[in-house]
Amino acid sequence: MAMHPTSIEPVPEETARVARAAFRKGSPVMRIRDEIGVLFDDQIFAGLYDARGQQAIAPWRLALVTLLQFLENLSDRQAADAVRGRIDWKYSLGLELGDAGFDFSVLSEFRSRLIAQSQDQRLLEVMLERLHERGLVKARGQQRTDATHVLAAIRTLNRLELLGETMRAALTALAGSMPAWLAAHSRPDWVERYGARVDGYRHPKGAAAREALAEVIGVDGHELLAAVFAPTTPVWLRELPAVERLRVIWIQQFYHDQGRVRLRPPAELPPASRRLHSPYDPEASYGTKRDTGWLGYKVHLTETCEAAAPNLITDVQTTPATTPDVAMTAVVQDALAGRGLLPDTHLVDAGYVEASGLVASAAEHGIELVGPALLDTSRHARSADGFDVGAFTIRWTEQSAWCPHGQTSEGWTQTRDDRGQAIVRISFAQATCAACPSRSVCTRSKTGSRTLTVHPRLEHEALQARRAEQKTEAWKKRYACRAGIEGTLSQGVRRFGLRRCRYIGLAKTHLQHVLTAAAMNLARLDAWFQGKPRAQTRKSKLATIIPVAT
Repeated sequence: MAMHPTSIEPVPEETARVARAAFRKGSPVMRIRDEIGVLFDDQIFAGLYDARGQQAIAPWRLALVTLLQFLENLSDRQAADAVRGRIDWKYSLGLELGDAGFDFSVLSEFRSRLIAQSQDQRLLEVMLERLHERGLVKARGQQRTDATHVLAAIRTLNRLELLGETMRAALTALAGSMPAWLAAHSRPDWVERYGARVDGYRHPKGAAAREALAEVIGVDGHELLAAVFAPTTPVWLRELPAVERLRVIWIQQFYHDQGRVRLRPPAELPPASRRLHSPYDPEASYGTKRDTGWLGYKVHLTETCEAAAPNLITDVQTTPATTPDVAMTAVVQDALAGRGLLPDTHLVDAGYVEASGLVASAAEHGIELVGPALLDTSRHARSADGFDVGAFTIRWTEQSAWCPHGQTSEGWTQTRDDRGQAIVRISFAQATCAACPSRSVCTRSKTGSRTLTVHPRLEHEALQARRAEQKTEAWKKRYACRAGIEGTLSQGVRRFGLRRCRYIGLAKTHLQHVLTAAAMNLARLDAWFQGKPRAQTRKSKLATIIPVAT
């Protein structure tokens, strides 16, 4: 497909007349064209198409159709039908009333081009550029970030289903790639076992029978892998993704015991966060947060939160479910810096805050990271009469510390913890601690001395200052603004289908999230242009008549 940039014509007169007659008060799709104009132009997408070939459908229209599709949470078929049949869509797209539209598969191809050229963030970035020019989104204000879990577009499989589906996926891939080879290296009973989708209701009911079936499947898989990795087999067959997933899952699930394939007991399986849970989406991982466990991904949304402007999403990050929130703080801030939309204040929850982040946010981007630091959970901090780190006076220039009884430390070692983070270990002399009257509340060791583990100076001081500050009413009142991001996540889940993946794989899922965020911005802009107030937190009828105890 080739693309030759063309100028964007105004809405045809007949389309405008009929649309305004049909929608006398306008519609969200029409107001987008009237208030914002055309967000995109063909030149933005010049890198996605060749210079020669059949003329492609105008990319700016495909981009806008894609946003409208996510605005109304439509499938590709429904979006293509809307282009053909809805007057307000024709108005927004600048099409003649008789325009026949395009086949729905064009939308999938357009998304694939965005991913292939690493342009998955482009639609949101261009939108933000246009809105920045109009003063609707600005840098150096106040922004907030939070995350929610996303369910992968795959079935949750029990262990026996996982084994059967992995074998079936590998056989299907080999049948499509080299059917003659597979016919020569398969057995007739495989058709009965793996010809149809593996469903749990067909499995034996007893535990022993289920384990026996699992080991039969294990033998089948090892036999297939042996054939694939034989010297006479074409090397490229073993490089098929489905075959590689079969190999990895078989390593995780089986072991050899005196020549017999045995199923690993649950205690010997890799941790859930490191296992493959599906042969169809190997990037989907198992994550947990408090009492919630899910198979899929996590999405991090960042939005503006200014009183005199609409709340608009400025950044979207999609990660495996196992990625901790704190690892994304710097990533989000770097992305905002690349768009010229860094805030002065970045509001986050405790999951995004650590000592190094408090210092780095201010030093690298001039951002005040506002979020509660995790409290000291050591035994000394929990005890009413114990001495936590805050009870010690650290003299950084002298590389020593004073204990609450005025004794000076003996050792000072700069090292790194298990995560590679820089730390300082401060130790007191054994003789000093042995004679201390508060020894029993300072250390559990009967013969050893007290040792402190602290962050480097800037990080330690920032952490201690935050722990003290977050106890004040003034800080709590200021931090209350962060709660608004919960409403954004709720809107994304309830109206825009953010909770479930439309597609398979991290790259496609991230594109879905970017398009969802851009669509949410359109919905919020439409509400802003109409003067609709922001929704307030809903209360149940019970909560409105019974005051909350304080």
